Amino acid sequence: MALEIRKTLLQVETILVEGGKTAPVPLRLYAAMAVVKNPWAGQGFVEDLKPEIHAAAPVLGELLTRMIIDAVGSGEQVEAYGKAAVVGLDGELEHASALIHTLRFGNHYRTAVGAKSYLAFCNTRGPANAPVMIPLMDKNDEGRRSHYLTIQTSIGDAPAAGEILVALGASVGGRPHHRIGDRYQDLKDLGNDATNPAAV
Repeated sequence: MALEIRKTLLQVETILVEGGKTAPVPLRLYAAMAVVKNPWAGQGFVEDLKPEIHAAAPVLGELLTRMIIDAVGSGEQVEAYGKAAVVGLDGELEHASALIHTLRFGNHYRTAVGAKSYLAFCNTRGPANAPVMIPLMDKNDEGRRSHYLTIQTSIGDAPAAGEILVALGASVGGRPHHRIGDRYQDLKDLGNDATNPAAV
C-alpha cells in the first residue's frame, strides 16, 4: 500500500525574549509535520504492522528530515531533536507508535544531524487540532538540561479520524536563560555517576 500524504507543514519559532529578559542568542525551534492516511484504518485489529511500517516509515523519515535540514541550513547546526505522532480517533495508539518507533524512520534524522543520543518522543491520540508535543533533547548529550525543550503546536484540520500526524522537531540553541544545571552535578552530589542505573 502506497503512503498517502495529505499535507505537510513547517513551523519555525524564534524566541527573542524570555522572562522579560532579552535572550543572549535567539532560540530557534523547528517542527516539520506530515499528515498521512492511517494505513491500518478500516481494517479492524491488525496483528502484523510490519508491512506498512516498512513501506511508510522510511518515506516519512526521509521527507521530514529533509524539511528540517533545508530549514535549518545543515545537520551540524541542529543542537536538540525529537519526534512525535498523533493518531486520529479511529486509530490505535499503536499506529502512531508504529511509524516513529522504528530505525527505518529515526535513523534518517539521526544520521543527518550526526547524533549520538536517542530521539526523545511523544505519541498520542486525538482529534483535529489536537496538541502536537515534540520533546527535544541534546543530540549528543542526554544530560544537558539546557536543551530539554518541547515544541507545542497543532494543525487545525489534522489528524482526521483516519489519519496520523507525524512530526520531527529541532532546536538551534537551548533555553535562553538556562539556570538549573545539568544531570552530572546532581549525580555527583548524590555520589553516583551516569553509568549507575540507580541514578537514572
